[in-house]
Amino acid sequence: MARTKEQNEKIRETRKEVIRNAALSQFVKQGLFSTRIQDIATEAGIAQGLLYHYYASKDEIFVDLINDALDKTIGASYSVRDMDTDPCEKIRFSLERLVETIENSQTFLDTCRLITQATNSTAIPQAAQDLIQEKRNIPYQVIEKIMEAGQKEGTIIAGDPKMLAIFFWTSINGLAIYYSTNKNREVKLDYRVIAAMFLIESEREDKNHAKDKTVFK
Repeated sequence: MARTKEQNEKIRETRKEVIRNAALSQFVKQGLFSTRIQDIATEAGIAQGLLYHYYASKDEIFVDLINDALDKTIGASYSVRDMDTDPCEKIRFSLERLVETIENSQTFLDTCRLITQATNSTAIPQAAQDLIQEKRNIPYQVIEKIMEAGQKEGTIIAGDPKMLAIFFWTSINGLAIYYSTNKNREVKLDYRVIAAMFLIESEREDKNHAKDKTVFK
């Protein structure tokens, strides 16, 4: 029986996800310049010729990875922004989910490394540079607005909300980079340590345990 258009599209997207994950692993290990298409195909467990049915070059895969990572972070940020709860709980929920993801998702760790490497390099495709310029600050702006709203309610500490948003994301990124590059993970991460930097009532009972825990994954 012939596959439907929807089935073919699902197979195509699944195969592209396998290729992206393989490329992510190789880019993080070797860098864009040193990674060959054959390295990605081998990591993905497919023939090099088949890979070219999905991507014309490693640069195209790199740009797709950057775009996908930025879009997922933006989408997750918007989901938190739109939650029906107060700003304090939005910050608490975000930090708990992000720290949990750091502990359990190698893909998330590798993605943080890739974005950091790409942001600090001009030796990447111009399309990737443009995407970073266009989208990277959006999650910062979302958290900034949440911090500002929390300050008005008296649940977020005083200070420039833009600075607080920078502290928020650099704390998460720093933990992700540490976990990605350090095999010694004996210390159990506790999101409440980070939350205490922002929340005036940092010991309030978290009301969001029953909410979806996959926002940032």
